[in-house]
Amino acid sequence: MQELTPETITGAVLDQMATTSDRRMKEVMAAAVRHLHDFAREVNLTPGEWIKGIEFMTLVGKTCTPARQEFILLSDTLGLSALVNGLHDKTAIEEGTHTSLLGPFYREASPTLAPGSQIARHVKPGTECVLYGKITDVHGKPLAGATVSVWQTSADGLYDIQEDATTTDYRGVFTTDANGLFTIRTVKPRGYSIPMNGPVGSMVRAQGRHGMRPAHIHFLVGAPGYRELVTALYLRDDPHLSDDVVFGSSDDLAVDIVPDDPSCPIPGVPSIRFDLRLSREGEADKTSGRVGSDPSAILKEKAAAS
Repeated sequence: MQELTPETITGAVLDQMATTSDRRMKEVMAAAVRHLHDFAREVNLTPGEWIKGIEFMTLVGKTCTPARQEFILLSDTLGLSALVNGLHDKTAIEEGTHTSLLGPFYREASPTLAPGSQIARHVKPGTECVLYGKITDVHGKPLAGATVSVWQTSADGLYDIQEDATTTDYRGVFTTDANGLFTIRTVKPRGYSIPMNGPVGSMVRAQGRHGMRPAHIHFLVGAPGYRELVTALYLRDDPHLSDDVVFGSSDDLAVDIVPDDPSCPIPGVPSIRFDLRLSREGEADKTSGRVGSDPSAILKEKAAAS
């Protein structure tokens, strides 16, 4: 029997896992064990620190609900979500509009609305704006019948799922017209703090970080034969555009609200125009490329598996 030491334990674990029949699972788990063991050796992890880590992960799991996905929030604040999203972007067969994070507040059950509909139930005076543009392929060909799903915070900086998980607000699904155009009435989103009343928030505070996200509007765009686009538009004047706590913002997705755009399809309302380009679908797009999920869907999948 081999004597296990800090130097030999990794090899012993890998040897025992070598019978894994699923090739991808074998590859991922072997790499995870190697890096995890190297991490523990590098920092000389103590038993007290090990149990603190176990306690932290346990609290993260206990904080997850159908309305809140604390593990996705943890991944976001560690930059892992942005990294995985970037790796997935490299599998595209052509370059469309740059992507951004799906985030922990996406909901699958969003209402389908007519062009030009207002997605907010309550509009504060002075906050209404129009969001419009064109969905095309990478060469500028308009894509008729594309679905454009949007969601965002209210003018107060809260998602519906935070205000009242039983209601749906500040989100909707639209369809482009024959010229690939979409028009949405909404409200100016507001920058906000990630939830700071859980274990991830405690971690962020302990690191001396502000926990803020710049104001943004999420997009999920799809059309038959094209790669699903998950992205977001960020307001250029937000003070946290360059230090987003979840590393999702970028200059090429920054937009301005124009007070008197003569091209706006709804005259007299401040507007944002942004055209989005979809890449053709490739082999890597046959499985979901979303870095994120509806929190309630994750728990449903877990229940079905058990």
